[in-house]
Formats: sequence, structure tokens, C-alpha cells
Amino acid sequence: MKDSRPLRGRELAPLLVLAQISSLQLGSAVAKEAYGTVGATALAGMRLLFSAVVMWALVRPRLRTIAAHQWRAAIALGVVFAGMNAAYFKAIQHLPIGVASTVELLGPLAVAVALSRHVRDFLCVLTAVAGVLLLAAPGASLPVGGLLLGGLAAVFRGAYVLLNRRVGRLFDGWSGLTVALAVGACLLTPVAAATEGGAVVRHPAVLGTGFLVALLSSLIPYSLDTTALRRMDARAFGVLLSLSPAVGAGVGFVLLHEHITVRQGCAIALVVVASVWSVRSARSGRPADRSRDGGSAEPGGAGGSADPAGPPSRRTAGRQGPAE
Repeated sequence: MKDSRPLRGRELAPLLVLAQISSLQLGSAVAKEAYGTVGATALAGMRLLFSAVVMWALVRPRLRTIAAHQWRAAIALGVVFAGMNAAYFKAIQHLPIGVASTVELLGPLAVAVALSRHVRDFLCVLTAVAGVLLLAAPGASLPVGGLLLGGLAAVFRGAYVLLNRRVGRLFDGWSGLTVALAVGACLLTPVAAATEGGAVVRHPAVLGTGFLVALLSSLIPYSLDTTALRRMDARAFGVLLSLSPAVGAGVGFVLLHEHITVRQGCAIALVVVASVWSVRSARSGRPADRSRDGGSAEPGGAGGSADPAGPPSRRTAGRQGPAE
């Protein structure tokens, strides 16, 4: 009976990741449609700014109770937020959403490879990589600048997987995510205002678009990520994100009229197979992990964890967190 709640948490985690992916890709499509009015940097800045303001109003983190090591983790995640948003929004300015998502996915897949401990995990990741490479090579030449920006977004995305997991374990509730979003907004918003503030002044209605992008691309996905990463290991999370190109291709087809080729359809099938394989593999390995670690009641705390210290308790998370 005492294991029923963690088991339900692990069952829910893949659905949280799928909801995150869908919301994120929908937000990317909304942002891309607005590029004729305002630039990518402005939308990325509005995305982080509105997200930080809403989260701060809802969460109201107690800054005086945050320890030094918690600050370091939150600030690092904030830097990643700023870089990831700017790079990805610039990338989809030059690349189709499905292709940009594919290139960005290389970051989480690199995390998945690094965290793999069994042959079946490595084969699962190879299957996803095959799909990613197939989707990233549509047969026509792609802008080098767009691919480089997508690669930069991939680096930040890989760091995000690990840092968001750590922040979720160090902080109680949503305080860590809120502080990180505020840090990212403080870094990116001045750049966006200096470079593209004039376009926003000339078209104030774009602020509403920016808020919608913030809701779809930041508030919903980041909150779901933080919840999911408390319930699953970072390797399974990284491979599940291989569904991003498939969802991105679907959103691009429906909203932006970006057609799916046969090659892209084959790639989508590969990443779906890899994702399902990852979930089944993670579930089959959990019972041994629980028995070895004494049946921890905290979801996502045992084998395959990116943070060996495990999740903090509700009573101490806001002040101490696990030792580094």
C-alpha cells in the first residue's frame, strides 16, 4: 500500500512530458506566426518576462530562506533559460519547427546517452538518434545559421534537463523554478528591449501574443517538466523528449501548412518506438531499484537519478536541500 502513490506518480510522468511537448510546440507555432510583426528576440524576451511575472505573483518565493547552493542552482538554470529561449526562437526563424525541434533534441539525447547504464538503454537511444538524424536530413539544404542556432539550443536544452531536475529537488514547490525564470527574464528582457523594443511600441497588440507564447511555451511546459522530473529519471525524460519532432511536425502541418514527407514519417515512427521502449524499460527496472534502496516513498529518487542525493523532504526543502 505504501508504494501505490509513487507508482501512480511514475505512471503519470510520461503523460506530463507529452503534455509539455504539445504545449511547447503550439507556443512555437504562435510565436513563428508573429515573426512578421516582431522579431524572435523580442518574443523570447516577452516569453520569459511574462512567465516570471505570473509565477512570482502566484508563488511569492521567500528569498531570505534560500541557501547559497540553492541560489547557485537557480541562477544557473536562469542563465540556461535565457540562452535556450533566445537560441531556439532564432532557430525557428530559419528552420521548420519540426527540424528545429529535432536539432534541439540532440541535447537531451546526449544526456540520455551519458546516463545509460545498460545495453538496452543504449540501443533505445540509438533508435531515437536514428530517427532524429533521418528527420534532420530532409534532402534539401538547410540554412547553416539556423542549424548552428539549433545546435546552441541543444546544448542549453541538455543542461536544462539536468539543472531543472536539480532545482526541483533542492526547492520546495515552485520556488526554484520561479527564481530561475526571474533570473532568465532579467538577463534576456533588456537585450530584447534594446534590440527590438521599437517594434513592440509600434505594434502593442503583440504583447498579447507574447503572453500567449509565455503561457504555452514556458508556464505550462516548465511546470510540467519540474513535476515530471521528480517522478522519473533524467535518462527516460531525455528519450521521451524525442517525441518533440513528431509533435512539432504535426503542429507545423496543421497550423503553418508545413507538409510531412515520407522520410519524416519514418523518422517519427522511429522516435515513437524509442520513446515507448524507454518508458517500458524504465518501468521494468524500477522494482529492483526500490528493493535495493529500501522502498523510498519519494517518486523518482532511486536508480538512474541524475542527482544521487535524492529529493529533499517537504519540511526541509525550502531551507536546506541535500548536501552537495
